[in-house]
Amino acid sequence: MSLHNEDAPEFTLETTAGGEVSLADRREDGPVVVLINRGHWCSFCAEQLQTFSEVAYDLWFNDDVDILPVVTDPVPELVEMRDRFDLDFQLLADPDGEVAEQYSGTEETSHGRTGIAGTYVIDTDGVVRYEQVADHPADRTYGNWVRYFVRNDFEDVFAQ
Repeated sequence: MSLHNEDAPEFTLETTAGGEVSLADRREDGPVVVLINRGHWCSFCAEQLQTFSEVAYDLWFNDDVDILPVVTDPVPELVEMRDRFDLDFQLLADPDGEVAEQYSGTEETSHGRTGIAGTYVIDTDGVVRYEQVADHPADRTYGNWVRYFVRNDFEDVFAQ
C-alpha cells in the first residue's frame, strides 16, 4: 500500500527527550520528514540518521522542516543510540511497531518485530509528498536528497 499523495497517518510517540511528540503538532509550522527505522542495533539506520542529523538544523532553521525518526525500540535503547551516534535530534519510540505498521509496515526479524525502513516527506496539510520504502535494509534516502526535494517545491530534481 502506497501512501504517496495520501493523508499521512497521525501519531503521537514518546521521545528520547522525555514527553511526547505528535505529527499534527510538528507539521503546523512546516513540512515534516518521518523516518521509519528498524532498531538501535541497525547500522544502516544509524548511517541514514547521521545524514539527516547533518542537515536537520539547516532544514529546521531555513525551511521549518522537522525530522521525526521513528524507531521500533523502547526509549532507553534509543537514548543510547542517539548519544552513541551524536545525533542532533530526538528519536521517537515505537516499541510495538504500531506507527511503523501504518507507514512502511513491519516484519519479524532475529531482533523481533521491526519496522521496514521508510522515508516520508509530509507537507503542512498532512499529505505524503515523497515515499520511499526499502527493498533491502541498506536501501535508504539520505538527508541531503530530502533537503533538495523540499527546497524544490517537492519536485525530484534528479528524476530523469
